[in-house]
Amino acid sequence: MDTLTTSAVTELTIGGMTCASCAARVEKKLNRMEGVTATVNYATEKARVEHPADLPVADLIATVVKTGYTAEQPPPPEPEPAPAPEGAPGTGAAPEPDPELASLRQRLTVSAVLSLPVVLLSMVPALQFDDWQWLSLTLAAPVVVWGGLPFHRATWTNLRHGAATMDTLVSVGTLAAFGWSLWALFLGDAGMPGMRHDFDLTVTRDHASSTIYLEVAAGVVTFILLGRYLEARAKRKAGAALHALLRLGAKDVAVLRDGTEVRVPVAALRVGDRFVVRPGEKVATDGTVTEGASAVDASLLTGESLPVDVVPGDAVTGGCVNASGRLVVEATRVGADTQLARMAKLVEDAQNGKAAVQRLADRISAVFVPVVLLLALCTLGFWLGTGQGPTAAFTAAVAVLIIACPCALGLATPTALMVGTGRGAQLGILIKGPEVLESTRRVDTVVLDKTGTVTTGRMELTGVHVYGGAYGTARTDENELLRLAGALEHSSEHPVARAVAAGAVARVGELPVPKSFESVPGLGVRGSVEGHLVLVGRAALLASEEIEVPAKASPGVVHVAWDGRARGTLTVADTVKETSAEAVSRLRALGLRPVLLTGDGRAVAERVAAEVGIDEVIAEVLPQDKVDVVRRLQAEGRTVAMVGDGVNDAAALATADLGLAMGTGTDAAIEASDLTLVRGDLRVAADAIRLSRRTLATIKGNLGWAFGYNVAALPLAAAGLLNPMIAGLAMAFSSVFVVTNSLRLRRFR
Repeated sequence: MDTLTTSAVTELTIGGMTCASCAARVEKKLNRMEGVTATVNYATEKARVEHPADLPVADLIATVVKTGYTAEQPPPPEPEPAPAPEGAPGTGAAPEPDPELASLRQRLTVSAVLSLPVVLLSMVPALQFDDWQWLSLTLAAPVVVWGGLPFHRATWTNLRHGAATMDTLVSVGTLAAFGWSLWALFLGDAGMPGMRHDFDLTVTRDHASSTIYLEVAAGVVTFILLGRYLEARAKRKAGAALHALLRLGAKDVAVLRDGTEVRVPVAALRVGDRFVVRPGEKVATDGTVTEGASAVDASLLTGESLPVDVVPGDAVTGGCVNASGRLVVEATRVGADTQLARMAKLVEDAQNGKAAVQRLADRISAVFVPVVLLLALCTLGFWLGTGQGPTAAFTAAVAVLIIACPCALGLATPTALMVGTGRGAQLGILIKGPEVLESTRRVDTVVLDKTGTVTTGRMELTGVHVYGGAYGTARTDENELLRLAGALEHSSEHPVARAVAAGAVARVGELPVPKSFESVPGLGVRGSVEGHLVLVGRAALLASEEIEVPAKASPGVVHVAWDGRARGTLTVADTVKETSAEAVSRLRALGLRPVLLTGDGRAVAERVAAEVGIDEVIAEVLPQDKVDVVRRLQAEGRTVAMVGDGVNDAAALATADLGLAMGTGTDAAIEASDLTLVRGDLRVAADAIRLSRRTLATIKGNLGWAFGYNVAALPLAAAGLLNPMIAGLAMAFSSVFVVTNSLRLRRFR
C-alpha cells in the first residue's frame, strides 16, 4: 500500500548569483533532489521549491551552498510605520539603502576614475608621453584586481564546482588581456621609452610583443560594473511595487479591551477584536465598521483615486488610510488571510513563475558559456592557422569572450514580469502567473456574468407608476403610493421589499408604522396602514382579493392596491453599474466579442444587454450550467475569457481559457480565476487584458533583442570586427537595454 506523501512549498533567497547561468545551475541541482520541483528566478533572486513535507529545509539550503551560492528563508516583511495624522494619506518612509547597491556603486566609481585616463591614453596617441604605458599599468592594475574581484571570486567558486558562468567569460577575458600586457611590458618591447600605441575599432595586427591591452582590461571591467549597477538599480525599481505592497500594512493598532484602548502589534490581532482607526491612520486589518463614519483612501490597494465613504456595517480593507472621522472596526480577517497579504502572495508567486518561452532561454543560458569558451578557442586557432599573427588572434578571441553575455536572456522575462505584475497590483489587477499572459493574447470572446459584474447585484427602486380613472376614484399621488407601500415593505426581509422600503425612505422620508402585517409566501405582503388595507406584491395577490389589475401592467413589477382598488406599480431592478457600458466598449476595442450570461429571464437580460451595448445574450442559465455554456463556446472555436464574482461562477472561471474574478466577489471565484480585479469596476477587466498583452509584448521584445544581439554579435567578434573594449560596452548595454525596456511598463495607464 502506497503511503500518501504530503508536500510543502518553501521560498529561499539565493545569494551570489551573477547571471542567468547561475540561476540555471541552482535550479538544476535542486531538481535533482528526490521529490523536489524548483524554480529559480535570477531577477528576483529567489527560489520557489516544492518538496516532500518531511524533507528539512536545511537540506535544500545545503544543496544550494554546495553548488557555490548562499540560501536562506526570507524574513517576513516588516510593515512601515503608519504616517503621522498630518501626513498625506498613503505616504511612507523613504526606502532603506541597499548595502549591495552601495558597494557596487563604490567599486564602479573607483574603477571609472582609474580607467578613464587609461582608455584616453590608449585611444589618443597625441596624449601619449614617454613611459605613459607604466602609468597606465599603475592605474589599470587596481581596476582589474580589485574592481574585477567579484568576477574573479565567482569564477573561482564556479570552477571548484566544475561550472562556468558569465563571470568566467569576463574574468578569463580581462585577466588574459591584463596578462598579455604584463608579458609585453616586462618581457617584450612595449615597456621601451617612446613606445606609441594606436587604437583600432577592429582587431589589431601589430607586433605581439609591442601591443598592450590595458585599456581593454580596465575598460571592460568598468563597463560591466556599470551594466551590473544599472541592472541592479533597475531590478530594484522593478520590484518596488511589490515591496510597497508588502509594506502597506500598519505596524501597531489600538485595540479596545473592556472599553479601553490598548496599543498592540498588528500580529497580536485576532478575529473578532475591535480596534480604533483615527484620521490619518491605516486600517490594521480587514474588518467591518461598527462605529463612526469616514472616507477611506484605498488608492494604494485598488488604484481607485477617490476616497470611499464608509458607515457602520461597511467592510474595510487592511492597508487603507482613514481620511477623516474616527472609526471602530471589528476584525474579520487577520494575518495571511487578509486581502493585502493575499494580494502580495499572488504578485510574488507570479513574479517567481516562468513563462514557457523563458524556460527555453534558461536552457540556452545553461549551455551558452561552455559553447562560448569553445568558440573563443576555435577563433584563436582559426586566426593563428590563417597566419594573421598572435595579436589579431588574441584580440578576436578576447572579443568573443567579452561580447557573449547570456544575462540579457536571463533578464528578458523576469524583469518584464516584475514590472508588469507590480504595476498591475498598483492598479488593482492581480496576475496569477506568466502563463496567463499567453492566454490574454489569444482570447476573442468575453463572457460577462450579469449580477454583480455588469450590474450592482443590489435591487433598487427604479420606477413609480400611478393609476387613475377607472381604477381609482382619483389619480393616486406618487408620494402616497410610496408611503403606504414602503411602510408595509419595511417590515419584510425580502430583497425586493428592502429595495422598495429604501427607495420610499429616500423619496418621502419617514414612513408610517403598520398596525398589522402579514407575509403571503411567493406572492407579497398585506397589512393595515393608516386605516387602509394595503396589498403589495404580484398580480396574483391582487387577483386573490378580486382586485382587477390593468392589462397594460408589465410582468415582474410590484403591484400596490388598497381599499379594494389597484393604485399603481413599483419597478424594482438590479441596476446596471455606471461604468459597465464604457467597459463593454473598451473590451470591443480590444477585439473581444462580449456575451452576457445570466440566470435571469430573457426580458430582463436583454434590457441590461441593450443598456450596455451587448448583442449576444444567454439567459435563464442555471448556475451549474454556466460551465456548459463556456464549453459550448469553446467547441465553436472561440477562445473564451469569463468575468464573474460569485460562488456559482467559480467552475466557469476555471473552465474558461482566461478567468477574471471581481475582487468584490467570493473567495471561490477569486481562487479559480487567472486575473483578479480588486475593484468591482468592469473597466478594470479591459485594463487587465491590455496590461497582460503589453507585458507579453515586452517579454517577446526583450527575448528578440537578447537572441538577436548574441546571434549578430558573436560572428562579428569572431571575424575580428570588434575591439574587445567596444564588445564590453555593447554587452553591458544589452542587459541594461532589456531591463530599461521592461521598466517602460511602469508608465502603463
